Formats: sequence, structure tokens, C-alpha cells
Amino acid sequence: MTDQKKIQDTFPGQVHDLPGGGIVLSKLDDVINWARANSLWPLTFATSCCGIEMMATAGAKYDFSRFGFEVARATPRQADVIIIAGTIVNKMAPVLKRLYDQMADPKYVIAMGACAISGGPFFYNTYSVVKGADHVIPVDVYVAGCPPRPEALLHSLITLQQKIKAGLTREQIRSSGAETK
Repeated sequence: MTDQKKIQDTFPGQVHDLPGGGIVLSKLDDVINWARANSLWPLTFATSCCGIEMMATAGAKYDFSRFGFEVARATPRQADVIIIAGTIVNKMAPVLKRLYDQMADPKYVIAMGACAISGGPFFYNTYSVVKGADHVIPVDVYVAGCPPRPEALLHSLITLQQKIKAGLTREQIRSSGAETK
């Protein structure tokens, strides 16, 4: 596959070669969605064992930076997507809500693992555990597993990218059943 063909497959527009240079034709919304999807900056919210798998995803073997998730942020004001990895207890729920509220729009949420999705297999009937992140903040993509493999987190991030590139709104992303396994 030629470099020109690769560019045409990924960039949402057409490059017309002219003498002395080229010209790009596209819709502005498509270019904005393409740029937004390819530069997601995650905010990590790891509270238990799923956090280790999330760290492995950022490590050398899986390296989520090659997919456009290079800059993992420690502040919500610079993040686009929050990855919730692990158990959310009642004392931590207001902190999670505050972090979510401090993120700039558009913002996305990935719930990673059984604990973040439903309270977990071990703590489900515990009074101190929230029965899923969606009871605190809206979730866009769910990653099943206990703990899920790094490949599953990569798949969820790529799924979120595809939905953003398609121009779906947050409500459409949530209602589209963006669950990964």
C-alpha cells in the first residue's frame, strides 16, 4: 500500500495534487473529529488491580501511545478521557465526580473491569462499594474482565476513537452499546 493510499484511508478528506503543491478538501467537522479522536489524553483513576493492567497497556509491550493516547495526564483540566480502573468506594465517589466535573468538554469515560462496571465479584454486596461507575458519572465504554487484559483496554480505546471519528455525540456513544470483551 502506498503512502498516499494510507493517508487517504486515515485522513478524512481528499488530497488533490496540483502543479506546485497540493490542496486538501474536506468538511471541517470531519477534520475536527479526526483530530479529537487521534489525540485523546487519558486521566488515570486506578484504585485497585485493574490499575496494573492499565499501566501495562502504557508500557513498552502494548504502548498505547502509538494509537494517540500518548499523554497520560495527572490533572483533569488537561484530560479528554478518564479511565476508571478498579473499585469505587463511597468515600471515593465524590472525588471521582469532582474530577469528572473539572474535565473540559467533550469528555469521555471508560469503566475498566468488573469492579468499575458493577461493583466487582468480591465486593458486590458490601455496603461501602458503589455498584458501578455509572451510578456516579456517565460511562461511554465498558471493558469487561477481572482484571481485563491490556488488549481489551486498547480495543476499548480504539472503539472510542472510531465512535468519535464517526461524529457521534456522547449520548449516541453511550446508547450504541460500546462494550468490549
